[in-house]
Amino acid sequence: MEQRILGGTGMSVSAYALGAMMFGAMGNTDHDQSVRMIHSAIDAGVTFIDTADVYSGGESETIVGKALKGRRDAIVLATKFGLPMGEDPNQRGGSARWIRRALDASLRRLDTDYVDLYQMHRPDPRTDVDETLGALSDLVRAGKIRAIGSSFFAPEETVEAQWTAERRGHHRFRTEQPPYSILTRGIENRVLPTAQRYGMGVLTFGPLNSGWLSGRADPTAGHRNAGLGAKMFDLSQPGVQAKAEAVGKLAELAAQVGVSLPHLAIAFVRAHPAVTSVLIGPRRPEQLADLLAGADVVLGDDVLDRIDEIVPPGVDVHAGDFYIDPTPPILDKRLRRR
Repeated sequence: MEQRILGGTGMSVSAYALGAMMFGAMGNTDHDQSVRMIHSAIDAGVTFIDTADVYSGGESETIVGKALKGRRDAIVLATKFGLPMGEDPNQRGGSARWIRRALDASLRRLDTDYVDLYQMHRPDPRTDVDETLGALSDLVRAGKIRAIGSSFFAPEETVEAQWTAERRGHHRFRTEQPPYSILTRGIENRVLPTAQRYGMGVLTFGPLNSGWLSGRADPTAGHRNAGLGAKMFDLSQPGVQAKAEAVGKLAELAAQVGVSLPHLAIAFVRAHPAVTSVLIGPRRPEQLADLLAGADVVLGDDVLDRIDEIVPPGVDVHAGDFYIDPTPPILDKRLRRR
């Protein structure tokens, strides 16, 4: 499998990264099967595994830790912090107090004494980024972290973090992890160029757009999303109708090219020059096997041009596709001054 350098860190990672969100109560509850899936991915050439403390309340990290027994040194291991790990308001965010506790807990579950990449799962508007970067830098110097990254940061938040690191002498975010698929191309406008400007590695998630690009006959049937996620499948919304039309055209294109729709979708993401690695998040062994079978698919310029005709560059077909409310915190009605 193709290997790429991760954001100037010197660490080499596979162009496919195994996302572990679906290992545990959120997806596959069979620990032994999940461990075997991780081993299968490694045997197929995957050298990069990404998880988070919040995935199934730490269960995902525990499963990954079991799977890496005897294989830890062969894997670039990433995990994340910042989303709520309990009702206590101090068990979340980017404070130095919480970061140190969160990392120690993740290391115990992963059964390792360091992580290669420690990522801030979401921006924390309550905490000065100087505080966050200072705490993370201390942990890098302590040998518990090799590099640090961000996830779902707006371009201006990335710029602020980079400038703060330079001014204050902190380690800087080396990676960004945004959602990216043929149907959600909005990050091509500013997120990807900003990451490129600062030499950051980009680890994208959601290449199949939560099943829309999975090749299922009816992507709206049998999905596992609720709340904000359910908006992605509500055909009464014009944006969702537009997605359904685009998926039909993309399926026709995939058939003409001679590849499956999922392989087309992932190869599209992998082709962007800013993208280092594409996260795949299978729940079952057969899903993993199918995704790995497309690792060598490369799309020519003619195919990429035809995709651009179906979904233009820089466009999110449906604005409600993300699992978090995109409203900036300052516009939250509880924070507005009236």
